[in-house]
Amino acid sequence: MATDLADKPAVQESSHKCANSENESAKDENETVQTGETETLSKRQKKRLLKNFASKLCKALIVPCFMKRQKRKERKQQRKLERQAQAEDGAEWTAKKRLRRSPEPSSLRLVIDCSFDNLMLLKDVKKLHKQIQRCYAENRRTLHPVQFYLTSHGGQLKQVMDEINKGWVNWKDVHFRPDAFHEILKEEDLVYLTSDSPHVLQELDEAKAYVIGGLVDHNHHKGITFDRAQELGIAHAQLPLGSFVKMNSRKVLAVNHVFEIILAFLEKRDWQDAFFTVLAQRKGAVPVGQENKLGEGNDEEDSDEDSDTEHLISEKSTDSKDHLGSKEEEHKPDSSEQNAA
Repeated sequence: MATDLADKPAVQESSHKCANSENESAKDENETVQTGETETLSKRQKKRLLKNFASKLCKALIVPCFMKRQKRKERKQQRKLERQAQAEDGAEWTAKKRLRRSPEPSSLRLVIDCSFDNLMLLKDVKKLHKQIQRCYAENRRTLHPVQFYLTSHGGQLKQVMDEINKGWVNWKDVHFRPDAFHEILKEEDLVYLTSDSPHVLQELDEAKAYVIGGLVDHNHHKGITFDRAQELGIAHAQLPLGSFVKMNSRKVLAVNHVFEIILAFLEKRDWQDAFFTVLAQRKGAVPVGQENKLGEGNDEEDSDEDSDTEHLISEKSTDSKDHLGSKEEEHKPDSSEQNAA
């Protein structure tokens, strides 16, 4: 019995040792990741490898960008030092960007009359919006910016501007007015620019307000701006286009073309230079006296000028002529029939 009691603690100690060894082996198995027949990696080793890989990846991506940025800064600083050295030596600095003189604003007022909103389809309103954007851009970069007015501003045009170009509310030096132009400006100062007027404009009076009809109508409403000027009893005139330019397409110009021509005239003080600054290689325009070159001109028009519609109308007219000609040929009796008769 004594021997049995003495053997029991020894058995218990051995069982505890076996249990501890099993727990340690289980921990080792949890800490290692089996990779098939290859060596096993501990979690610590795996984290270290991932950390090293991430640091190398960051260096590969970030360092080149940083170096490029640093080189740009160095080149910029070098150009700045060169300009300063040339300025000190009194030499004229010639850069890629042309030197721009400070603008001298003109007192002339240019008004776009947007009261024809209900006469246009939505696609035409969008075209007018693009033309107005061009007018604004040109007025911002010209040497003699005019006083720019958009009157009767509302309806479809305002909706399109709110949807497509919400930044219009931040436009500088533009007067947006929901009222009609003759309600906010003096009638004696107004001159409506319309190609149907018998009066030809020879000079620009910078005390006047020149009105441009904001209408893209595909020639569906001919003479409507002239009728509006007569109805209001205000002065009207047309640009001296026929005195300087011959074109092989329609004489009516887009809103932005009229706007740009007036800006060019304020800078150059010459109508012919102003016309060909804006109309160069458009509509096949050539100076008066060089009509023999009219056919050689480029007949390409801006997308704003609805060339697709004009071509469609011309095609329809030619098709109708061909159709009528075929009918006439059908009704004509043959020569044999005439001889028999």
